Amino acid sequence: MPSDSIRVTSMSRKVSLLFAAACGMSVANIYFAQPLLDQLSSEFDIDYSIIGIVITITQIFYGLGLILLVPLGDFLNQRLLIIGQMLLTIIVLVIVGTASNSTILFAGMALVGLLAVVTQTLVAFAASMAAPAERGRVVGIVTSGIVVGILLARSFAGILTDVAGWRSVYLVSAALMLLMVCMFFRVLPQIERDVKSMSYPQLLKTVFILFKQERILRIRSVLALLIFADFSILWTSLVLPLSTPPLSLSHSAIGALGLVGVAGALSAARAGKLADKGYGQRTTGIALTLLLISWLFISYTEQSLLALVIGIVLLDLAVQAIHVTNQTMILPLRPEARSRLTAGYMVFYSIGSASGSIASTQMYAHYGWIGVCLLGISVSALALLFWLVTRRDTAFE
Repeated sequence: MPSDSIRVTSMSRKVSLLFAAACGMSVANIYFAQPLLDQLSSEFDIDYSIIGIVITITQIFYGLGLILLVPLGDFLNQRLLIIGQMLLTIIVLVIVGTASNSTILFAGMALVGLLAVVTQTLVAFAASMAAPAERGRVVGIVTSGIVVGILLARSFAGILTDVAGWRSVYLVSAALMLLMVCMFFRVLPQIERDVKSMSYPQLLKTVFILFKQERILRIRSVLALLIFADFSILWTSLVLPLSTPPLSLSHSAIGALGLVGVAGALSAARAGKLADKGYGQRTTGIALTLLLISWLFISYTEQSLLALVIGIVLLDLAVQAIHVTNQTMILPLRPEARSRLTAGYMVFYSIGSASGSIASTQMYAHYGWIGVCLLGISVSALALLFWLVTRRDTAFE
């Protein structure tokens, strides 16, 4: 296996924030299309019944990227890998922004999803650059950028579309990514690696071997699946009760709720510091309890927007706190395999997100908002029960 000869030093807050910004921008590229589906349907004469495949294609290729590209961070020069993927992303964003037919659009969106996994290479690289005592803090800051990017992508896309059309969303993103690449050329350090001979198939096989060998990875990956299912259950279906009577909110007002979620996500960055001090399990237990409580507030959405706001803050705070704690506990397991650990863990994240999205819309169609909330409560309770059963096996304190 490859091993890093990087000399670990303190990672400044400015560099951590730069990594967070790059992660947020990269992951946002996946979510820009969600509020643009009506525009894309009209532009390319695609029926409303199938335009949603744009989102599906992007998510499928994001999952493939986790498996096929992220493990390369343990095998190749991470600096060149990150910059190379970002440069390719710029090209693809321009292709999407100038697409002349639906075939080019779909191909471009597939590549957007595939290359967006650079976020996970960035997380693993940031963990390698940080000193052990500050790794949780750094991971907390960087992963907060991912959640912020997800939550703000819809608002960013909506505003730019109103001002300059949907194509401007991808072209402006390409310009911002180019600016980020220029900064990374100066900031990212060169890392010399002593790499033993290993074929690409062997590299991918070791991801599954890590799951077999590392119990903490298995347990924390299951937690990731459950909490991100909860996250998707809320955010996928939330527009449905808010846009219909008695609330009938505008899309701008609904999009503004993403800003509320950002507040919760940013508050959770402290979870990494607590994990650094050995409070990872305690933080997880508190966060899972808050996750369960959040759905009690969210269930009153149709009666009180204040209750919804409180619920959103608690849910996003809890999900991000657990996510940061998970990665802080997983990444030190095998320093030479951080990218593969991240890849395996994030596959469960993707499965949870996709499952939550599908389940929530089905529940709303059959049982309304109360059905969605009962689903969210059930998943939260299952996550808390799973943690209670397994916590002694992964205790750090």
